[in-house]
Amino acid sequence: MTATVGTGTRVLPPLGPNRRFKVPKQAERRLGNGLTVIAVRRPAVPLVELRLWMPTGRTHLARGTMLAQTMLSGTASMTSVQIAAELQAVGGGLSAGIDPDRLMLSGAGLVTGLDRMLEILADVLTGATYPGEEVGTERDRLVDRIQVAQSQPAHLARTALLRRIYGKHPYAVQTPDPAQVHAVRPAALRRLHAERVHPADAVLVLVGDVQPERALDAAEKALSGWSGAGHDDELPPAPPLEPGALLLVDRPGSVQSSLRIALPAVPRTHPDHAALQLANLLFGGYFSSRWVENIREDKGYTYGPHSLVEHSVAGSVLIAAAEVATEVTAPALLETTYELGRLATLPPKPDELEQARQYALGTLQLGMSTQAGLASLTSAFAGNGLRLDFLAEHAARLAKATVAEVAEAARRYLAPARAVTVVLGDAERIVPALSALAPVHTEPARP
Repeated sequence: MTATVGTGTRVLPPLGPNRRFKVPKQAERRLGNGLTVIAVRRPAVPLVELRLWMPTGRTHLARGTMLAQTMLSGTASMTSVQIAAELQAVGGGLSAGIDPDRLMLSGAGLVTGLDRMLEILADVLTGATYPGEEVGTERDRLVDRIQVAQSQPAHLARTALLRRIYGKHPYAVQTPDPAQVHAVRPAALRRLHAERVHPADAVLVLVGDVQPERALDAAEKALSGWSGAGHDDELPPAPPLEPGALLLVDRPGSVQSSLRIALPAVPRTHPDHAALQLANLLFGGYFSSRWVENIREDKGYTYGPHSLVEHSVAGSVLIAAAEVATEVTAPALLETTYELGRLATLPPKPDELEQARQYALGTLQLGMSTQAGLASLTSAFAGNGLRLDFLAEHAARLAKATVAEVAEAARRYLAPARAVTVVLGDAERIVPALSALAPVHTEPARP
Protein backbone atom coordinates (compact mmCIF):
# COMPACT_ATOMS: atom_id res chain seq x y z
CA MET A 1 0.00 0.00 0.00
CA THR A 2 1.35 3.46 -0.88
CA ALA A 3 0.40 7.06 -0.20
CA THR A 4 1.31 10.17 -2.18
CA VAL A 5 3.17 12.88 -0.25
CA GLY A 6 3.91 16.00 -2.29
CA THR A 7 5.51 14.71 -5.47
CA GLY A 8 6.65 11.38 -4.04
CA THR A 9 5.23 8.28 -2.48
CA ARG A 10 5.92 6.36 0.65
CA VAL A 11 5.01 2.85 1.65
CA LEU A 12 2.47 2.61 4.43
CA PRO A 13 3.08 0.02 7.12
CA PRO A 14 0.86 -3.06 7.01
CA LEU A 15 -2.13 -3.28 9.30
CA GLY A 16 -1.30 -4.81 12.63
CA PRO A 17 -3.13 -7.80 14.06
CA ASN A 18 -6.53 -7.23 15.63
CA ARG A 19 -6.50 -7.07 19.39
CA ARG A 20 -8.14 -9.93 21.18
CA PHE A 21 -11.80 -9.17 21.71
CA LYS A 22 -12.51 -8.86 25.44
CA VAL A 23 -15.95 -8.44 26.96
CA PRO A 24 -15.76 -6.16 30.02
CA LYS A 25 -16.83 -7.22 33.48
CA GLN A 26 -20.60 -7.05 33.88
CA ALA A 27 -23.43 -8.14 36.13
CA GLU A 28 -27.18 -8.41 35.65
CA ARG A 29 -30.20 -8.52 37.95
CA ARG A 30 -33.93 -8.70 37.35
CA LEU A 31 -35.81 -6.73 39.99
CA GLY A 32 -39.09 -7.79 41.49
CA ASN A 33 -40.98 -5.20 39.44
CA GLY A 34 -39.77 -6.72 36.16
CA LEU A 35 -36.96 -4.24 35.41
CA THR A 36 -33.71 -5.79 34.17
CA VAL A 37 -30.56 -3.93 35.26
CA ILE A 38 -27.22 -4.51 33.53
CA ALA A 39 -24.06 -2.95 34.95
CA VAL A 40 -20.78 -2.92 33.03
CA ARG A 41 -17.43 -1.83 34.39
CA ARG A 42 -15.48 0.57 32.17
CA PRO A 43 -13.04 2.54 34.37
CA ALA A 44 -11.63 4.96 31.78
CA VAL A 45 -12.93 8.13 33.48
CA PRO A 46 -14.87 8.64 36.76
CA LEU A 47 -18.23 8.79 35.02
CA VAL A 48 -21.21 6.51 34.57
CA GLU A 49 -23.47 6.34 31.52
CA LEU A 50 -27.16 5.48 31.93
CA ARG A 51 -29.55 4.07 29.32
CA LEU A 52 -33.12 3.03 30.10
CA TRP A 53 -34.98 1.21 27.31
CA MET A 54 -38.76 0.80 27.57
CA PRO A 55 -40.64 -0.95 24.74
CA THR A 56 -43.33 1.25 23.21
CA GLY A 57 -45.28 -1.14 20.99
CA ARG A 58 -48.06 0.53 19.03
CA THR A 59 -48.20 4.05 20.45
CA HIS A 60 -50.03 7.03 18.97
CA LEU A 61 -47.15 8.76 17.20
CA ALA A 62 -47.87 12.38 18.16
CA ARG A 63 -48.59 11.57 21.80
CA GLY A 64 -45.59 9.26 22.06
CA THR A 65 -43.25 11.87 20.62
CA MET A 66 -44.64 14.52 22.94
CA LEU A 67 -44.26 12.16 25.88
CA ALA A 68 -40.52 11.94 25.21
CA GLN A 69 -40.30 15.71 24.71
CA THR A 70 -41.94 16.52 28.04
CA MET A 71 -41.18 13.66 30.40
CA LEU A 72 -38.49 15.74 32.12
CA SER A 73 -40.68 18.85 32.38
CA GLY A 74 -41.50 18.36 36.04
CA THR A 75 -42.59 16.02 38.82
CA ALA A 76 -44.69 16.41 41.94
CA SER A 77 -41.55 17.46 43.87
CA MET A 78 -39.43 19.29 41.24
CA THR A 79 -39.83 21.64 38.30
CA SER A 80 -37.88 21.10 35.09
CA VAL A 81 -35.37 23.75 36.23
CA GLN A 82 -34.89 22.01 39.56
CA ILE A 83 -34.43 18.63 37.84
CA ALA A 84 -31.72 20.12 35.63
CA ALA A 85 -30.04 21.83 38.59
CA GLU A 86 -30.04 18.66 40.71
CA LEU A 87 -28.51 16.70 37.86
CA GLN A 88 -25.88 19.36 37.20
CA ALA A 89 -24.95 19.27 40.88
CA VAL A 90 -23.72 15.70 40.37
CA GLY A 91 -22.13 16.46 37.02
CA GLY A 92 -24.97 14.84 35.14
CA GLY A 93 -27.88 15.23 32.81
CA LEU A 94 -30.82 13.27 31.41
CA SER A 95 -32.63 13.35 28.07
CA ALA A 96 -35.50 11.39 26.58
CA GLY A 97 -36.22 10.15 23.09
CA ILE A 98 -38.48 7.75 21.26
CA ASP A 99 -38.40 5.63 18.12
CA PRO A 100 -40.78 2.97 16.76
CA ASP A 101 -39.34 0.37 19.15
CA ARG A 102 -38.55 2.13 22.38
CA LEU A 103 -38.81 5.04 24.74
CA MET A 104 -35.28 5.80 25.89
CA LEU A 105 -33.96 7.84 28.81
CA SER A 106 -30.24 8.56 28.50
CA GLY A 107 -27.78 10.36 30.70
CA ALA A 108 -24.37 10.53 32.27
CA GLY A 109 -22.86 11.82 35.48
CA LEU A 110 -20.06 11.48 37.98
CA VAL A 111 -19.80 8.09 39.60
CA THR A 112 -20.12 9.78 42.99
CA GLY A 113 -23.51 11.11 41.90
CA LEU A 114 -24.96 7.79 40.68
CA ASP A 115 -27.27 7.37 43.66
CA ARG A 116 -28.73 10.84 43.23
CA MET A 117 -29.08 10.46 39.47
CA LEU A 118 -31.02 7.22 39.98
CA GLU A 119 -33.24 8.91 42.58
CA ILE A 120 -34.10 11.67 40.09
CA LEU A 121 -34.74 9.07 37.39
CA ALA A 122 -37.12 7.25 39.74
CA ASP A 123 -38.93 10.50 40.52
CA VAL A 124 -39.46 11.15 36.79
CA LEU A 125 -40.62 7.61 36.10
CA THR A 126 -43.12 7.53 38.96
CA GLY A 127 -44.17 11.16 39.27
CA ALA A 128 -43.90 13.08 35.98
CA THR A 129 -46.71 15.65 35.95
CA TYR A 130 -46.58 17.16 32.42
CA PRO A 131 -47.42 20.73 33.47
CA GLY A 132 -49.51 22.63 30.95
CA GLU A 133 -47.15 25.56 30.32
CA GLU A 134 -44.15 23.28 29.75
CA VAL A 135 -46.17 21.00 27.48
CA GLY A 136 -47.35 23.98 25.43
CA THR A 137 -43.81 25.29 24.98
CA GLU A 138 -42.40 21.91 23.94
CA ARG A 139 -45.37 21.29 21.66
CA ASP A 140 -44.63 24.48 19.73
CA ARG A 141 -40.93 23.61 19.50
CA LEU A 142 -41.69 20.15 18.21
CA VAL A 143 -44.07 21.48 15.56
CA ASP A 144 -41.39 23.93 14.39
CA ARG A 145 -38.79 21.15 14.13
CA ILE A 146 -41.16 18.91 12.19
CA GLN A 147 -42.03 21.67 9.75
CA VAL A 148 -38.35 22.42 9.16
CA ALA A 149 -37.64 18.72 8.60
CA GLN A 150 -40.49 18.45 6.12
CA SER A 151 -38.78 21.03 3.92
CA GLN A 152 -35.59 18.98 3.68
CA PRO A 153 -35.06 16.61 0.72
CA ALA A 154 -33.37 13.93 2.85
CA HIS A 155 -36.37 13.82 5.18
CA LEU A 156 -38.86 13.67 2.31
CA ALA A 157 -36.90 10.89 0.61
CA ARG A 158 -36.71 8.79 3.77
CA THR A 159 -40.40 9.36 4.49
CA ALA A 160 -41.30 8.12 1.02
CA LEU A 161 -38.97 5.13 1.34
CA LEU A 162 -40.46 4.10 4.69
CA ARG A 163 -43.99 4.26 3.27
CA ARG A 164 -42.87 2.23 0.27
CA ILE A 165 -41.10 -0.41 2.38
CA TYR A 166 -43.54 -0.86 5.23
CA GLY A 167 -46.99 -0.09 3.82
CA LYS A 168 -49.45 -0.30 6.72
CA HIS A 169 -46.88 -1.42 9.31
CA PRO A 170 -46.27 1.04 12.22
CA TYR A 171 -42.73 1.61 10.95
CA ALA A 172 -44.12 3.25 7.80
CA VAL A 173 -44.71 6.63 9.48
CA GLN A 174 -42.09 7.84 11.96
CA THR A 175 -42.68 11.60 12.00
CA PRO A 176 -45.89 12.87 13.61
CA ASP A 177 -48.26 15.18 11.78
CA PRO A 178 -47.99 18.77 13.13
CA ALA A 179 -51.77 19.06 13.44
CA GLN A 180 -51.87 15.95 15.62
CA VAL A 181 -49.04 17.30 17.76
CA HIS A 182 -51.00 20.54 18.23
CA ALA A 183 -53.90 18.50 19.58
CA VAL A 184 -51.90 16.78 22.36
CA ARG A 185 -52.80 17.92 25.87
CA PRO A 186 -51.22 17.22 29.29
CA ALA A 187 -54.02 14.88 30.38
CA ALA A 188 -53.38 12.64 27.38
CA LEU A 189 -49.67 12.51 28.24
CA ARG A 190 -50.39 11.56 31.84
CA ARG A 191 -52.63 8.73 30.66
CA LEU A 192 -50.01 7.55 28.18
CA HIS A 193 -47.34 7.67 30.87
CA ALA A 194 -49.47 5.45 33.11
CA GLU A 195 -49.96 2.99 30.24
CA ARG A 196 -46.47 2.86 28.76
CA VAL A 197 -43.88 3.97 31.32
CA HIS A 198 -43.61 0.80 33.37
CA PRO A 199 -40.81 -1.56 34.41
CA ALA A 200 -42.08 -4.77 32.83
CA ASP A 201 -39.63 -5.73 30.04
CA ALA A 202 -37.67 -2.49 30.52
CA VAL A 203 -33.86 -2.61 30.61
CA LEU A 204 -31.59 -0.23 32.51
CA VAL A 205 -27.92 -0.18 31.52
CA LEU A 206 -25.20 1.42 33.66
CA VAL A 207 -21.68 1.63 32.22
CA GLY A 208 -18.69 3.32 33.78
CA ASP A 209 -16.17 3.37 36.59
CA VAL A 210 -18.44 1.33 38.84
CA GLN A 211 -18.34 -1.99 40.60
CA PRO A 212 -21.18 -3.84 38.83
CA GLU A 213 -22.74 -5.32 41.96
CA ARG A 214 -22.63 -1.95 43.73
CA ALA A 215 -24.35 -0.35 40.74
CA LEU A 216 -27.05 -3.04 40.75
CA ASP A 217 -27.68 -2.41 44.45
CA ALA A 218 -28.01 1.34 43.83
CA ALA A 219 -30.47 0.75 40.99
CA GLU A 220 -32.55 -1.65 43.04
CA LYS A 221 -32.70 0.76 45.97
CA ALA A 222 -33.82 3.66 43.80
CA LEU A 223 -36.14 1.88 41.36
CA SER A 224 -37.73 -1.03 43.20
CA GLY A 225 -40.70 1.22 43.99
CA TRP A 226 -41.39 1.84 40.31
CA SER A 227 -44.40 -0.32 39.53
CA GLY A 228 -47.23 -0.82 37.12
CA ALA A 229 -48.11 -3.61 34.73
CA GLY A 230 -48.71 -1.11 31.95
CA HIS A 231 -50.02 -1.86 28.51
CA ASP A 232 -48.09 -3.14 25.50
CA ASP A 233 -49.20 -3.83 21.94
CA GLU A 234 -46.49 -5.92 20.33
CA LEU A 235 -45.34 -4.83 16.91
CA PRO A 236 -46.10 -7.25 14.08
CA PRO A 237 -43.17 -8.54 12.02
CA ALA A 238 -42.03 -6.15 9.31
CA PRO A 239 -43.38 -7.11 5.88
CA PRO A 240 -41.00 -8.54 3.30
CA LEU A 241 -39.70 -6.16 0.67
CA GLU A 242 -41.79 -6.12 -2.50
CA PRO A 243 -39.74 -4.98 -5.51
CA GLY A 244 -41.65 -3.17 -8.20
CA ALA A 245 -41.63 0.03 -10.22
CA LEU A 246 -39.20 2.76 -9.23
CA LEU A 247 -41.05 5.29 -7.06
CA LEU A 248 -40.29 8.83 -8.20
CA VAL A 249 -41.29 11.53 -5.73
CA ASP A 250 -41.69 14.73 -7.72
CA ARG A 251 -40.06 17.84 -6.25
CA PRO A 252 -40.24 20.45 -9.02
CA GLY A 253 -37.24 22.73 -9.31
CA SER A 254 -34.96 20.52 -7.25
CA VAL A 255 -31.30 20.93 -8.24
CA GLN A 256 -30.40 17.47 -6.98
CA SER A 257 -31.98 14.06 -6.62
CA SER A 258 -32.07 11.87 -3.53
CA LEU A 259 -31.52 8.18 -4.31
CA ARG A 260 -32.74 5.64 -1.76
CA ILE A 261 -32.53 1.89 -2.21
CA ALA A 262 -33.78 -0.74 0.23
CA LEU A 263 -32.61 -4.34 0.14
CA PRO A 264 -33.46 -7.32 2.36
CA ALA A 265 -31.36 -7.93 5.46
CA VAL A 266 -31.32 -10.25 8.46
CA PRO A 267 -31.30 -9.70 12.22
CA ARG A 268 -28.09 -9.81 14.23
CA THR A 269 -28.70 -13.38 15.35
CA HIS A 270 -29.11 -14.80 11.84
CA PRO A 271 -26.29 -17.05 10.56
CA ASP A 272 -25.88 -14.78 7.51
CA HIS A 273 -25.47 -11.58 9.51
CA ALA A 274 -21.66 -11.40 9.57
CA ALA A 275 -21.30 -12.28 5.89
CA LEU A 276 -23.97 -9.73 4.94
CA GLN A 277 -22.23 -7.04 7.00
CA LEU A 278 -19.02 -7.69 5.07
CA ALA A 279 -20.87 -7.74 1.74
CA ASN A 280 -22.45 -4.39 2.59
CA LEU A 281 -19.05 -2.92 3.44
CA LEU A 282 -17.73 -4.06 0.08
CA PHE A 283 -20.69 -2.41 -1.66
CA GLY A 284 -21.10 0.94 0.09
CA GLY A 285 -20.63 0.61 3.84
CA TYR A 286 -17.36 2.52 4.19
CA PHE A 287 -15.16 4.97 2.34
CA SER A 288 -13.12 2.32 0.51
CA SER A 289 -16.22 0.57 -0.85
CA ARG A 290 -16.95 -0.04 -4.52
CA TRP A 291 -19.96 2.29 -4.66
CA VAL A 292 -18.01 5.20 -3.15
CA GLU A 293 -15.09 4.55 -5.49
CA ASN A 294 -17.41 4.48 -8.49
CA ILE A 295 -19.87 7.35 -8.10
CA ARG A 296 -17.80 9.62 -5.88
CA GLU A 297 -14.11 9.12 -6.63
CA ASP A 298 -14.28 8.05 -10.28
CA LYS A 299 -17.32 9.90 -11.66
CA GLY A 300 -17.92 12.70 -9.15
CA TYR A 301 -21.68 12.20 -9.10
CA THR A 302 -22.01 12.62 -5.33
CA TYR A 303 -20.08 13.52 -2.20
CA GLY A 304 -21.10 10.93 0.37
CA PRO A 305 -22.94 7.78 -0.73
CA HIS A 306 -23.39 5.26 2.06
CA SER A 307 -25.20 2.06 2.90
CA LEU A 308 -25.95 0.34 6.19
CA VAL A 309 -28.11 -2.34 7.72
CA GLU A 310 -30.79 -0.88 9.99
CA HIS A 311 -31.84 -3.25 12.76
CA SER A 312 -35.23 -2.86 14.42
CA VAL A 313 -37.17 -5.14 16.75
CA ALA A 314 -39.64 -6.13 14.02
CA GLY A 315 -37.12 -6.64 11.23
CA SER A 316 -33.93 -5.51 9.47
CA VAL A 317 -33.35 -3.77 6.15
CA LEU A 318 -30.32 -2.55 4.21
CA ILE A 319 -30.57 1.08 3.12
CA ALA A 320 -28.36 2.78 0.51
CA ALA A 321 -28.53 6.56 0.14
CA ALA A 322 -26.93 9.19 -2.08
CA GLU A 323 -27.61 12.79 -3.11
CA VAL A 324 -26.69 13.48 -6.75
CA ALA A 325 -26.98 16.37 -9.20
CA THR A 326 -30.23 16.27 -11.18
CA GLU A 327 -28.52 15.81 -14.53
CA VAL A 328 -26.70 12.63 -13.40
CA THR A 329 -29.63 10.98 -11.61
CA ALA A 330 -30.05 8.15 -14.11
CA PRO A 331 -26.31 7.54 -14.60
CA ALA A 332 -25.82 7.39 -10.82
CA LEU A 333 -28.66 4.87 -10.47
CA LEU A 334 -27.24 2.84 -13.35
CA GLU A 335 -23.83 2.66 -11.69
CA THR A 336 -25.45 1.75 -8.38
CA THR A 337 -27.32 -1.12 -10.00
CA TYR A 338 -24.11 -2.18 -11.75
CA GLU A 339 -22.17 -2.37 -8.47
CA LEU A 340 -24.93 -4.34 -6.77
CA GLY A 341 -25.12 -6.74 -9.69
CA ARG A 342 -21.35 -7.17 -9.88
CA LEU A 343 -21.12 -7.99 -6.19
CA ALA A 344 -24.09 -10.36 -6.37
CA THR A 345 -22.63 -12.35 -9.27
CA LEU A 346 -18.83 -12.25 -8.85
CA PRO A 347 -16.95 -13.26 -5.66
CA PRO A 348 -14.87 -10.47 -4.10
CA LYS A 349 -11.11 -10.66 -4.21
CA PRO A 350 -9.51 -12.02 -1.02
CA ASP A 351 -7.49 -8.85 -0.32
CA GLU A 352 -10.61 -6.69 -0.82
CA LEU A 353 -12.54 -8.83 1.63
CA GLU A 354 -9.69 -8.74 4.11
CA GLN A 355 -9.67 -4.94 4.07
CA ALA A 356 -13.41 -4.86 4.77
CA ARG A 357 -12.96 -7.46 7.51
CA GLN A 358 -10.26 -5.38 9.22
CA TYR A 359 -12.55 -2.35 9.08
CA ALA A 360 -15.48 -4.28 10.56
CA LEU A 361 -13.42 -5.69 13.41
CA GLY A 362 -11.77 -2.36 14.07
CA THR A 363 -15.02 -0.43 14.24
CA LEU A 364 -16.43 -3.10 16.56
CA GLN A 365 -13.56 -2.44 18.95
CA LEU A 366 -13.92 1.31 18.49
CA GLY A 367 -17.62 1.20 19.33
CA MET A 368 -16.75 -0.32 22.70
CA SER A 369 -13.84 2.02 23.43
CA THR A 370 -15.86 4.74 25.22
CA GLN A 371 -18.31 4.50 28.06
CA ALA A 372 -21.03 6.18 25.99
CA GLY A 373 -20.49 3.88 23.01
CA LEU A 374 -20.47 0.79 25.18
CA ALA A 375 -23.62 1.90 27.00
CA SER A 376 -25.52 2.51 23.75
CA LEU A 377 -24.33 -0.79 22.31
CA THR A 378 -25.28 -2.72 25.44
CA SER A 379 -28.70 -1.10 25.54
CA ALA A 380 -29.41 -1.72 21.85
CA PHE A 381 -28.47 -5.36 22.20
CA ALA A 382 -30.43 -5.83 25.42
CA GLY A 383 -33.53 -4.37 23.81
CA ASN A 384 -33.28 -7.17 21.27
CA GLY A 385 -32.68 -9.89 23.85
CA LEU A 386 -28.89 -10.01 23.42
CA ARG A 387 -25.97 -9.42 25.77
CA LEU A 388 -22.40 -8.25 25.26
CA ASP A 389 -21.20 -11.85 24.92
CA PHE A 390 -22.79 -11.71 21.49
CA LEU A 391 -20.12 -9.23 20.37
CA ALA A 392 -17.37 -11.78 20.88
CA GLU A 393 -19.35 -14.34 18.91
CA HIS A 394 -20.02 -11.85 16.13
CA ALA A 395 -16.35 -10.84 15.98
CA ALA A 396 -15.42 -14.50 15.59
CA ARG A 397 -17.90 -14.87 12.71
CA LEU A 398 -16.50 -11.78 11.00
CA ALA A 399 -12.98 -13.12 11.36
CA LYS A 400 -13.90 -16.51 9.88
CA ALA A 401 -16.27 -15.48 7.06
CA THR A 402 -14.94 -16.83 3.75
CA VAL A 403 -15.02 -15.38 0.26
CA ALA A 404 -17.63 -18.00 -0.67
CA GLU A 405 -19.87 -17.09 2.29
CA VAL A 406 -19.71 -13.37 1.56
CA ALA A 407 -20.38 -14.01 -2.14
CA GLU A 408 -23.41 -16.11 -1.22
CA ALA A 409 -24.74 -13.38 1.12
CA ALA A 410 -24.32 -10.82 -1.65
CA ARG A 411 -26.16 -13.06 -4.10
CA ARG A 412 -28.96 -13.69 -1.63
CA TYR A 413 -29.53 -10.15 -0.39
CA LEU A 414 -27.91 -7.58 -2.71
CA ALA A 415 -29.17 -8.64 -6.13
CA PRO A 416 -30.66 -5.58 -7.91
CA ALA A 417 -33.85 -7.54 -8.65
CA ARG A 418 -34.59 -7.55 -4.91
CA ALA A 419 -34.26 -3.78 -4.49
CA VAL A 420 -36.93 -1.23 -3.68
CA THR A 421 -35.91 2.08 -5.25
CA VAL A 422 -37.12 5.59 -4.43
CA VAL A 423 -35.90 8.78 -6.12
CA LEU A 424 -36.83 12.27 -4.96
CA GLY A 425 -36.24 14.93 -7.61
CA ASP A 426 -37.58 17.05 -10.44
CA ALA A 427 -39.74 14.62 -12.43
CA GLU A 428 -39.85 16.78 -15.56
CA ARG A 429 -36.06 16.60 -15.88
CA ILE A 430 -35.34 13.04 -14.79
CA VAL A 431 -38.29 10.85 -15.80
CA PRO A 432 -37.21 10.30 -19.42
CA ALA A 433 -33.77 8.95 -18.47
CA LEU A 434 -35.04 6.94 -15.49
CA SER A 435 -37.74 5.35 -17.66
CA ALA A 436 -34.99 3.88 -19.81
CA LEU A 437 -33.73 1.97 -16.73
CA ALA A 438 -36.95 0.81 -15.07
CA PRO A 439 -40.72 1.31 -14.95
CA VAL A 440 -41.43 4.53 -13.04
CA HIS A 441 -44.37 5.40 -10.81
CA THR A 442 -44.56 9.13 -10.00
CA GLU A 443 -46.24 10.79 -7.05
CA PRO A 444 -46.02 14.33 -5.60
CA ALA A 445 -43.78 15.04 -2.61
CA ARG A 446 -45.65 15.00 0.68
CA PRO A 447 -44.59 15.20 4.33
